[in-house]
Amino acid sequence: MPAQPLELILARQFGDSLNMPIFLVDPEGNLLFYNEPAEEILGLRFSETGGMRLEEWATVFRPLDKDGNSLKPEDLPLVKTLTHRIPASGSFYIDSMKGERYLISVTAIPIIGRANRYSGAMAMFWKTVKT
Repeated sequence: MPAQPLELILARQFGDSLNMPIFLVDPEGNLLFYNEPAEEILGLRFSETGGMRLEEWATVFRPLDKDGNSLKPEDLPLVKTLTHRIPASGSFYIDSMKGERYLISVTAIPIIGRANRYSGAMAMFWKTVKT
């Protein structure tokens, strides 16, 4: 596996030290890491999932609208950030791997280093309601 850019290494270290759930992906949307607070909401430890392609993580945690309809990956803030390389935010429901449903608010930001090197994106999220 090729070495990761310094920005992603630092983003992972930063995310690992936060008490706020984070999700880190490379420029293609491959999941690189999520931290312990995210594990609590998602219902699965990162060590159990490891990296996942965008097509997997965008559906495995079942993102849903307010009516319970599945969201398309392109409607998710992190995918919008990956596509347009600008911050995006939004709220939606997810079903955790433990069968719990949460309303979460997500803010995704691109990770752009010096010389405008695009390295991926990070999403920070928090649960607002458990249903």
